[in-house]
Amino acid sequence: MPVVRIALANLRFPSTPDDSVALTTRAIRDAAGEGARVVCFPECFVPGYRAPERNIPPPDERFLERAWAAAQEAAAASKVTAIVGSERIVDGALRATAVVIGADGAIEGFQDKVQLDPSEDGLYTPGAERQLFRAGPLVFGIAICHEGWRYPETVRWSARRGAHIVFHPHFHEAEPGGYVPATFADPANTFHEKAALCRAAENSCWFATVNYASDGAPTTSAVVRPDGTLQCHQPYGLHGLLVADIDTDLATGLLASRLRTV
Repeated sequence: MPVVRIALANLRFPSTPDDSVALTTRAIRDAAGEGARVVCFPECFVPGYRAPERNIPPPDERFLERAWAAAQEAAAASKVTAIVGSERIVDGALRATAVVIGADGAIEGFQDKVQLDPSEDGLYTPGAERQLFRAGPLVFGIAICHEGWRYPETVRWSARRGAHIVFHPHFHEAEPGGYVPATFADPANTFHEKAALCRAAENSCWFATVNYASDGAPTTSAVVRPDGTLQCHQPYGLHGLLVADIDTDLATGLLASRLRTV
């Protein structure tokens, strides 16, 4: 029964790009202190998601390189694999991405956001490929925000190829007049947290979703078991790490493997 401890960095929105780096490196060290082997950050945490109401400076490739280098140094010193929500510039176009940094500090690769929300069409360019990553005995995939909520195949791709868990970095803040939940997957809330339960159950894999901490947040960070039941979640709006132990034997991928095309 290989058990791997993970941490979800349910952190406040960074005040500046440099603040995003400081928060990231601190959370990597804190995750190591909790005994976690992997820590995952929200969508585009470095430098911060480019929401219309957020004043994020223009994309800066040199800043990103420095930010990743700082995260690499922290990961290597802490011996923790870090999934850092970020952005990158490919052929002059900006992509939302997750950069995966191994416990030795090396960049293992990028998972770009493939399915964009229509509101992002003027912000980002979609990626085109998916891949798996490994941290010791744990095999994992990544589905970013909108694509994990609304496109089940983005999670199934990883589960069918042996992923024990799919990490789901996202950005979801309160909207004027929006429902403010007190319990996870509240029936009166939007579909989003119910979708997290479905992504795990329909693929027989673990699903770990991670959001920013903010007042009135409509979703929070959570870990869902392969049978679709909730293992744990972060109190809404609370800044900090959510830590969970993942039993990889429970992730059989059975239901994902039985998919037949018509």
